[in-house]
Parts: sequence; C-alpha cells; structure tokens
Amino acid sequence: MALAVAAALLVFTVWAREPAIAAIERPDPARFDRRQVASGAALARIGNCASCHTVSGGRVYAGGTPIRTPFGTIHGSNITPDPETGIGTWSYEAFARSMREGVGRDGSHLYPAFPYDRLRHTGEADLRALYAFLMTRDAVRAEPPANTLVPPLGWRPVLAGWKLLALPRRAPQAPQPQLGKLWERGRYLGEGLAHCGSCHSPRGILQQELRDRAYAGGWSDGWYAPPLDATSPAVRAWTTQRLYAYFRTGLSTAHAAAAGPMGPVTHNLARTPGGDVRALAAYYAWTMRDAPAARAEPALPDRAALAARRHPAGAALFRGACAACHEPGAAMMAAGRPDLRLGSPLHEDNPRDTVQIILQGLEPPVEPNGPYMPGYADTLTDAQIAAITAYMRARWGSGPDWGDIEQAVADARDGSSK
Repeated sequence: MALAVAAALLVFTVWAREPAIAAIERPDPARFDRRQVASGAALARIGNCASCHTVSGGRVYAGGTPIRTPFGTIHGSNITPDPETGIGTWSYEAFARSMREGVGRDGSHLYPAFPYDRLRHTGEADLRALYAFLMTRDAVRAEPPANTLVPPLGWRPVLAGWKLLALPRRAPQAPQPQLGKLWERGRYLGEGLAHCGSCHSPRGILQQELRDRAYAGGWSDGWYAPPLDATSPAVRAWTTQRLYAYFRTGLSTAHAAAAGPMGPVTHNLARTPGGDVRALAAYYAWTMRDAPAARAEPALPDRAALAARRHPAGAALFRGACAACHEPGAAMMAAGRPDLRLGSPLHEDNPRDTVQIILQGLEPPVEPNGPYMPGYADTLTDAQIAAITAYMRARWGSGPDWGDIEQAVADARDGSSK
C-alpha cells in the first residue's frame, strides 16, 4: 500500500510539474515606451492590483497583504522588479504565463487567490502594457510572510488538480455588436482584468467561481459582495450614470458609500481614464437591468416607532451612537450623504456588511473629505452591535429579520472569510 501511494504521488508530481522559464536580467526601464507604461498604469488600477500586492503601511506592489480564505491565509506576492524577491528576472513570457495559466517563472503553480481564471482573458497588448508598467516600478526587496494553509494545500502540485477540476475552459464570448462598443469594452474589462465576478459570484466546495451563477453575490475578506444581477438588492436602480459616479467618487447619493474591499476599487477607478470607467458602468448597469429596482423603485418607509418597540435597546444605542449623523435633519444628511434606507446592506439577506461597517467604520474611499464614519469595535460589545443592527433592519430594511446577528458579529471580529 505504501509503495502504491508513493508511486501514485510520484506520477502525480511528474504530471503536475511545469517547466521553469529562464531568468533574465532586469530590463532597462528606459526601453519601454512611455505611452505603453501609462496604459499599463491605468490597467493596473482597473485590476486593483495594489490592493492584494501592497500590505498596509508597506511599499506599493511589494506584497505581503494577507488574503483570508476558508483554507488558510495566502499573502500577496512582491511584483516589483526586484531580482531576488520580486519579478525582476521574469521575461514577458513568464509574466504572461502567470496571468493566463497561474504558473510562476520557476514552474510552481500559483494559488487562485490570484484570479488568473479571470486575468487569462486579458489581451496581448494589455498584458504587455502591464508588464511594461510593473518593470518600470521601483525595485523593493521584500519577502512576503509564508502562507499558512491546511495540509496538503501548502504543497503546490495539488493546485494542478484544482486547475483540472475547477478552472473554466470556456471559449471567448461572442461579440454583441447590437449592444455597442462601450458595452463590449465594459464586458472585456469586467469579465477579465477587473475580475468583478471574483468577489460578486458565489463559490463552490473547491472555492471555484460558480460561473452558472455569475454575479449572484459572494464573499470577500469577510464582507458580503452583493449580487450584480437580477437579484440585486439595491433600492434604487443602478443606472450607467449612477454607477459611473459611484466608481469615480466612492459615493452614490441614490445608494451608499463604498465600504470594505470596494473602497480601494473606487479609489483606483477614480484615477482611471473615464472612458473605461464608463464602459464598466454601462456593462454592470446592463447585468442588473432586470433587478427589482430597475423595474419599479419602491417607496422608502421609516418604521421608527415600530422598530423602537421591537428593539428598545437597539433604538437607545442608535440614538446615542448614530442619530447625530443618520437621523433625518442631521448635518451629515443635509450635506448630501446617502439615506440609510438607500444602502444595500440593510436589504441584503445577511447582516454581515451592516455589522462590518459598524465595527470598522468607513474611511473616505477616494478623497480625504469624503464620507467618514468611526468604527465601534472597541467601544460596543457584540450584543450591543447586534441590537443596533436588528433595530436598523427593522426600521429601514426589507425582508425577514436576520437570525443570530450576535454570531455574525463574533464571526466578523474573528476574521471569518464568510
């Protein structure tokens, strides 16, 4: 039996092995065309590359960001052109293989926290522009922390089996000329480099994106990424113009402010050429074209008295901690901040986003004078945050009461990926 297992492992290892690509000297940054580098910079923002490859307080693209998964924590790699700890010795061919096949220069398989299942649809010219941009960054010597994964997932050949079982092999999508060039550009970016479905789609038992349920809602770093399809819980329709404003400012007066992982996305899109941002807005307004709010925008009830009777403790806590900013007539509301009734979190089928915002607060996603809210993780108990959440759901939300909110608070504090 032992010999059979050993033989099977040997055969699997040989089958899973990918060849290394020869190392090169770091290319001279001056050899790259400035326009190509500028194009690569814009594409890196669309891909939100810095978020996973820049640890808080660290150098840009030097890696180290912890990415929590149900199987453990993976740390973003160093993608500066440092020859020893980054990608300075990578040829374009090695870079393109990593983006398309999830294989490093040395032949090691890359974890799908790096969304090569989406990035592989990026065109040749755009990949070359991204390579030019990264190779002209400052080289930073920085070794990310070791990944901590449940056995045997730390053994990278296992990923070859994951790719065989879970990596989609679909053909390129057919053009839809009747929907226009803006829509086509938005689809190309959204389905590829922007990899929006990586967060906004549910995942299967192998953590593969369920493409047959694309944009039906998913999880990202402990936050719920709401649906971007016909099940969108948005109270007001996401039109192209509203999405464009949200992407560029991190704020929609008809919805809410960007929070959690969406904050860095809007920070990057605010610094991206407007045409590509409008294309993404047009495409995702189209994916949500059959959502309830797109058909008829509902009235906005304020059930303050009823909610206070049902959740008196939550009502009292809300008055003390939240009312100064969020009650009608408050100075923040007069300044044009979104009404709590409009935000999707109170209309989602779980309380996680509402809980996360109360715990962590909200930093201005785009400009320093943008929306800000302090976090209450250190001042309120789990029970108190659960009480406020239940009160807000009853007062402004829709759908049935959320169950076991206090457990959701505990999970959020513990860093649960879901």
